[in-house]
Amino acid sequence: MTVTLVLVIAMAVLFSCGVYLLLERSLTRMLLGFLLLGNALNLLLLTMSGAAGGPPIGKSAEGITDPLPQAFALTAIVITFAVSAFLLALIHRSWRLSRADEVAVDEADVAIRQDRQDPTDDDPELAEEDDAAPPDPKAPEDEDDPHISAPQDTDREQARP
Repeated sequence: MTVTLVLVIAMAVLFSCGVYLLLERSLTRMLLGFLLLGNALNLLLLTMSGAAGGPPIGKSAEGITDPLPQAFALTAIVITFAVSAFLLALIHRSWRLSRADEVAVDEADVAIRQDRQDPTDDDPELAEEDDAAPPDPKAPEDEDDPHISAPQDTDREQARP
């Protein structure tokens, strides 16, 4: 097993664990997931930078390590630190206000999701029947829909000079 393969395996494990923790409802686990993703990104940059070379100070340009991935890694470290500090402040504020570490379910989002669930999504035959019927412009749910035009008054159009 080469060093690069070990780094790729470690990076994959960190990415998968980080995504799993980000999808949890606990704010502390979200923070830990974000930190794992940041470390996995740093391993990705380290792996993609190539083999180690000589220092950039010297007489010849042969075998010198590319400094750009190192700059990217430092930038990723700084961004991860800043976002982690912000998330930690949010977690602390949430704990001080409500003594809860869990993200609550937003009732408005649940209501929107339930309104958007349509039985025609599962049955294509029902979807074809719904497409065949034109929308009723006088229906109360379509009153504020700008895409459904109201019938034109032809008498007004003829009265204009």
